[in-house]
Amino acid sequence: MKSHLPLLDPLRFAAALGVAVFHQMFWSWAWVSIGVPGFERTVAADVLYPSAAPFTWFGWVGVEIFFVISGFVIANSASTSSPGEFLLGRALRIYPAVWVCATATFLVLFIFGSGPASELVLPYIHAMLMVPKGVTGQWLDEVYWTLAAETAFYGLVFCAMLTKKITLRHLAWGLTIYSAIFNAVALLVLSCTTPSDLPYLIILMFRVPCAAFLLSHGCFFALGIWLFISANRQLTALEQLAIAITCLSGAAEIYFFASFFLTSIPAISDQSALVPIAVWAAAVLLIALAANRHRHSAGIASPKTPAYLRTLGLITYPLYLTHNVIGTAIIRALIDAGWDATSAVWVALGMLVLVCWFICAKVEPAVRSALTLTVAYFGKLPERQPKSRRPALARGLRLPLPVSVKVTVAAS
Repeated sequence: MKSHLPLLDPLRFAAALGVAVFHQMFWSWAWVSIGVPGFERTVAADVLYPSAAPFTWFGWVGVEIFFVISGFVIANSASTSSPGEFLLGRALRIYPAVWVCATATFLVLFIFGSGPASELVLPYIHAMLMVPKGVTGQWLDEVYWTLAAETAFYGLVFCAMLTKKITLRHLAWGLTIYSAIFNAVALLVLSCTTPSDLPYLIILMFRVPCAAFLLSHGCFFALGIWLFISANRQLTALEQLAIAITCLSGAAEIYFFASFFLTSIPAISDQSALVPIAVWAAAVLLIALAANRHRHSAGIASPKTPAYLRTLGLITYPLYLTHNVIGTAIIRALIDAGWDATSAVWVALGMLVLVCWFICAKVEPAVRSALTLTVAYFGKLPERQPKSRRPALARGLRLPLPVSVKVTVAAS
């Protein structure tokens, strides 16, 4: 399968690297200003990187970039698949890496962590099944909160496909309005309260513990869908307005969380909340330009995505799942062995990239094959829709119809 947007793979990798640097060089020591983080604290080395804070504190915005890319990629997948094929494809893509990485994380915490092992069992089960932990539980690794949002989006798309009436355009509009209302309220609350006030804390709760509701992050998935539509046809004036709304809504969500950070963490109190917004906007602009270029080159054969870019895309998912707890443990081992803190971070990330390449190239395919055989044994596999040539997309962009754009990227 040829990719018409090869930009997505390196962009995903860069976003994952940004999140990793944020966790290892900022959140690893800055969390004490806000509260107790996840289980990674039990394997962390006692090191500080205050001089790097101006360049690392906003790396979390890589998650918002992930969600936009996911909206684009899932829209493409849903428009070229039957409901059963879509659901199986998502399961085969996300579960193998989660099972491998969650098990590795569990073992690292069990062997090297300082907390009681009994605390790990329920979070491990939640991670393996990819179900939300609830408001009061703990994630096996804090990064898993994003999977709750991703799976909620997958479920929403799947249900829309089953109706055979709801189109991608309808779905994008629904998420656009739904999330924009919540983020507008969040911005209003931000302007009237402080992080210690109950309304502020309730709004903040919906960002991570209640991510599966897609209240604060639905706009990013909607933006991805709109960009996918724009890659296939010219948007109407109303749809262009929808993109403007999703961009403003996304900027509001980022501004709200950035303001919370800047208010709560003294080390970055002099930084601007506009920085993460600018980083996110730059990534969105790159995707929009690539989508526009694809639309204008419709019918022209695109070159095959270079193998190294595809590899970067494949590495992204396991890297995201392992960088926090397992990366923290590697950094601690290197520092205990006499390495300086900065070198330990970059060596650990380099080691993780190699390990994640092995996972995506060797381990994941084996697990995926076993899962496919298991599904085939207990039930009939969904039949793939035959390839066919279609005219220009209808304005509705219905989910069951194949479309011209095909995008090959790593798991969302």
